Amino acid sequence: MSSLSDKKVIYGKPHLRYPSGGGYGIIGVFSGLPLGAHPAKEAKAMPTPITAHTLSALLTAALAQKPTRPLVLALDGRCGSGKTTLANALAAQLPGCTLLRTDDFYLPPARRSPDWAHTPCANMDLTRLRDEALRPAYAGQTVDYRAYSCREGAYLPSAQLPAQPLVILEGSYSHHPLLRPYETLRVFVTCTKAEQTRRLQAREGAHYADFAARWVPLEEGYFAQYGVAENADFVVDNTKSKPPAEPVA
Repeated sequence: MSSLSDKKVIYGKPHLRYPSGGGYGIIGVFSGLPLGAHPAKEAKAMPTPITAHTLSALLTAALAQKPTRPLVLALDGRCGSGKTTLANALAAQLPGCTLLRTDDFYLPPARRSPDWAHTPCANMDLTRLRDEALRPAYAGQTVDYRAYSCREGAYLPSAQLPAQPLVILEGSYSHHPLLRPYETLRVFVTCTKAEQTRRLQAREGAHYADFAARWVPLEEGYFAQYGVAENADFVVDNTKSKPPAEPVA
């Protein structure tokens, strides 16, 4: 069972704040409570900065306790900060993982509100994400959903994902209040503005200016509206960091 001295070894200083919830694995690792306990509410503290390597080690320790319910990690953060890269590396490193992506739950254009391009989250079907994927994964049930492909402009064939001890939900809007009750741990992924610009220019090419003018302000509006960074349990700054190394085959 962990103690505050354990936290001092892991983080370099004690951290009294409990993670997001779920009452399972992660809470036992970070708070010293037995698995299944529900800690009392505490005053809100700012999220603790950690590295991707430390996050991997913490997840490994939590899973080693064999929690009674799947551990759900939600990775939100700025575009270009490395959410997908981090999620893919963690999923490769930690066996028994269900990987969910918010990018699979865009709304078809015909179902979007007229002002969707100016409203944070208005292009997302977060209710379907919650009901078809996140809630059953959190409950330890098989996930059965159809991803929507913006490229194809259509729903893809149904995908069935068996229950796993670790669930990673990655992508923009994954810390939305509608989804938070089904998340054990929330991590905000970020990088400096200069590094974000460099990465997005490389990724978007000729479309960078339009992307930066349209999507970045919407994303920042979402962060501000819901206190996304402030309400995370941990923050990973990927400006210089590399994701955890994948296991050698």
